Amino acid sequence: MGVNHYENFPVASVLCPPRWRQPISAIYAFARTADDLADEGDMSPAQRRDLLAQYRQDLASVFSGQAPSTFWPEVFAGLSIAVREHHLPQKPLEDLLNAFEYDTYNHLPGSRADLLSYSACSANPIGRLLLHLYGVHDPALQRLSDCICTGLQLVNFWQDLSVDLPRGRVYLPQEEAQRFGVELSKPAQLRDNPATQALVGELCTWAESLMLQGAPLALHLPGRMGWELRLVVLGGLRVLQKIRRMSYATIRRRPVLYVSDVVWMCAQAVRYRNLFSNAIR
Repeated sequence: MGVNHYENFPVASVLCPPRWRQPISAIYAFARTADDLADEGDMSPAQRRDLLAQYRQDLASVFSGQAPSTFWPEVFAGLSIAVREHHLPQKPLEDLLNAFEYDTYNHLPGSRADLLSYSACSANPIGRLLLHLYGVHDPALQRLSDCICTGLQLVNFWQDLSVDLPRGRVYLPQEEAQRFGVELSKPAQLRDNPATQALVGELCTWAESLMLQGAPLALHLPGRMGWELRLVVLGGLRVLQKIRRMSYATIRRRPVLYVSDVVWMCAQAVRYRNLFSNAIR
């Protein structure tokens, strides 16, 4: 279960304060490269796991003060600086590797709980690392971050069904699919129909509920970081709106965001406090 190269990851954007651009770019490079090792190219699953084991060893070397291998110098040189200057915690980075290793087995999720457990390693660590950089360590705010990160992961899954299913990648939970009468044994043969639309609609509602739970976090982060998170949240919600307007037919095609959608997101960012005032009280 890859995460589409972390397309919702705010990679050193114009809103990001300059002092955090280097560590954020380093975290992104680490995650993107590991994602590619687990998911891209023609290697066998066993070969992917071997490379991820070496990647994990290089990560351990960085935290122990030793020199990593020369396989990924552009990744671990930047990460070493970020670890040294910003005291990044090791566990979230280890969790990401656990998720990528899991990807190589191509397990079919049985339930929503399986997807939540996966997201706790594959998505939530990104938010936790960013909060660490921002000096935010409140457990309640960390939980809001987890809701946003898991919600974004699920949004990516449901918007990309037309790409993932033909490649045999199934993120739809079996329990939900069975309830709607959708057979997952031959994912490439799944077609858009009322049953699949109902299934996707149910799962999009779940993703939206998580996004809305986490949305108030942006109002607890000062300055640029808060504004950037507003746009990330609104981007995920906008994709869900687009999916809803196409009657949840993402097995047939992927929704697309246009310039007009970005304009909408910016306008909603200004009204963000009013939009989520009920969630804040």
